[in-house]
Amino acid sequence: MDKQLQASGDSSNDLKGLGGWLILVGIGITISPFITSYELYSLYLPIFQDGSFDMLTNPAYTMYIPHFETLIYIEIGINCIIILASFYLIYLFYSKSRLFPKLYIALAAFYPMFLVADAWAVNFVIPDAPIFDEETIRQVTRSIIGAVIWIPYMLMSERVKNTFVNPEPSIDDESLVIETARS
Repeated sequence: MDKQLQASGDSSNDLKGLGGWLILVGIGITISPFITSYELYSLYLPIFQDGSFDMLTNPAYTMYIPHFETLIYIEIGINCIIILASFYLIYLFYSKSRLFPKLYIALAAFYPMFLVADAWAVNFVIPDAPIFDEETIRQVTRSIIGAVIWIPYMLMSERVKNTFVNPEPSIDDESLVIETARS
């Protein structure tokens, strides 16, 4: 009888740690910045290497598109910020920081909005381009489905509440660790 009471009393400890559905979250966030980096590299590198960028951004060429240069640099910049935030998210996840769920939710909500805004911006700069081509629809749909699944999980999961409890280390904490290690 005591074992049954103890087992039911420790249910919050069963739902603690990087297990359960958090394994899927961990896999996703761990590979995400690498996939995004590869996609960014494979999409933009050819444009810069084959001379397309110069022809599309230099008014001397007949293929010149006003504001195309700004669009490309903004896309690259925002994607780089997403990549850096993703690496920080990985750090927060594995350190079980209480900031992890908040940043995860922010990125999960931001990404579909960024994709829609980017599609609109591309259509503004290149009016003949379809605002929602097949690939854009696929990316927006995938990111919305992910947000619809994982945002409520981050908000309601007992495992998330019990796992991400560590405060973010401050500079003072790090210097204390260094001083203690030297002693």
